[in-house]
Amino acid sequence: MSAQISNEVALRIGLAARALPDTDARRLMTVLVDAVGLPITETKLARLKVNKLRTASSGELEDIEVSFMKKAVNLLKGIGVTVDAEPLPETTPYSEGDMPGSIRVACASNNATAMDGHFGSCSRYLIYQVSGQEYRLIEIREANIPKDAEDKNVVRAGLISDCQLLYTVSVGGPAAAKVIRTGVLPIKMPDGGDSVEMMQNLVSVIAGTPPPWLAKVMGVAPEERVRFAQGEEVE
Repeated sequence: MSAQISNEVALRIGLAARALPDTDARRLMTVLVDAVGLPITETKLARLKVNKLRTASSGELEDIEVSFMKKAVNLLKGIGVTVDAEPLPETTPYSEGDMPGSIRVACASNNATAMDGHFGSCSRYLIYQVSGQEYRLIEIREANIPKDAEDKNVVRAGLISDCQLLYTVSVGGPAAAKVIRTGVLPIKMPDGGDSVEMMQNLVSVIAGTPPPWLAKVMGVAPEERVRFAQGEEVE
């Protein structure tokens, strides 16, 4: 697997790996070598079919949803590849206690304010502090996971262990269990979206009548959660 590849092919493989749940570039490279052979070239990738990628390397990727596979194959072909990513958003200072009654939310992201990443392969996590009055992007945490990490999902879960919610396009069952074990509740949103819009919506939900699961995340006492569910005013 030492054959040299062009910068363009390397870019495509990196972007395609991000589009696949729990898949890094090394895993995808292994499958591609079996699917198209060495050297991996733009010409070979242009002929790649979804089914060929799914069945390569003894079906290494066969459990991944077809919609994700189609997006990855398109990226491998150069469709939808953008060289210049949007600049990262600016963060806002935050100190503990600034926003009473707030919760912390992590958004899996690959680009700017987009919530477009899978938990196990996104480039970074956008960390928001959200209350019933406002939201702030307080930190951007790059997912620079060591290549020799024994369990990359455990390392990723540790990056967001101070949060209460995780917004992500996808997270596998075993990985979700590791996230939950740290006290973070994963929220899967397969279509993704803009994290700013999501946080604006969350502000409105917190300010109104939070559903029981969110009230629990917010630390509302059980008897008060019952009142929320019944639509009664909390004193």
